[in-house]
Amino acid sequence: MTDPLLPELLRLAQEAARRAGELLRDGRPADLAVAATKSSPIDVVTEMDIAAEKLITDVISEQRPDDGFLGEEGASSEGTSGIRWVIDPLDGTVNYLYGLPTWSVSIAAEQDGERIVGVVAAPMRGETYHAVRGGGAWATGAWDGERRLAVRPAPPLDQALVSTGFNYVAEVKAHQAEVARRLIPLLRDIRRGGSAAVDLCDVASGRLDGYYERGLNAWDVAAGDLIAREAGALTGGRPGERPSRDLTVAGTSGVFEPLQRLLEDFGAWHD
Repeated sequence: MTDPLLPELLRLAQEAARRAGELLRDGRPADLAVAATKSSPIDVVTEMDIAAEKLITDVISEQRPDDGFLGEEGASSEGTSGIRWVIDPLDGTVNYLYGLPTWSVSIAAEQDGERIVGVVAAPMRGETYHAVRGGGAWATGAWDGERRLAVRPAPPLDQALVSTGFNYVAEVKAHQAEVARRLIPLLRDIRRGGSAAVDLCDVASGRLDGYYERGLNAWDVAAGDLIAREAGALTGGRPGERPSRDLTVAGTSGVFEPLQRLLEDFGAWHD
């Protein structure tokens, strides 16, 4: 981490993620309700999503007023510094709404379009994951100090544990269920966690062998993708492409390519 800008951005992302995580964990009202919907009536926004994004942008803007933003809940500005922050203030909103623990705060910094810093805080796990480009991936949690993350040794595909997610639009979800039905007999098993950022960090930390999902936005994957790659994972979209709304795939070197090929064969990227 020789560029002095990187530790500054990492420290700021960690501070903003920590404070947003505390707000979400400790400030969740008992009568939490849906504030709005997005792609469908079951794709929800709560008042806490909105409050967490405002907290994050305020923390960052106070110290770096010339930076730009792209946030799930509407934060959008170009900035003039060449740095843009890509923010998912609450990844796993439905889990959060129901009181399930798998949700996270995801913050990434891009410089001239390239991701250089990523932080994912998972408050109910008591864990925070972070990476800078070229500096490896790390986590803090119940153990002492920082732990360097590394993907698992690659198993054969039929022994791989793979996670996925499902869209909130019924027709898309039905197609994704069919893809999963075809995949399950070819894998050890499949999981559905509910937070793309946490799934990518679980690949990075060796808790999963692979992950895929259709329909993700930049804020869903920006931090987690960098963390996974810095831990040794391969990431991409359709063969030869970067992660996109069509498809996001991550995995160990022995799982990524066969999984990606199967997803292409099964048409995971379209209805």
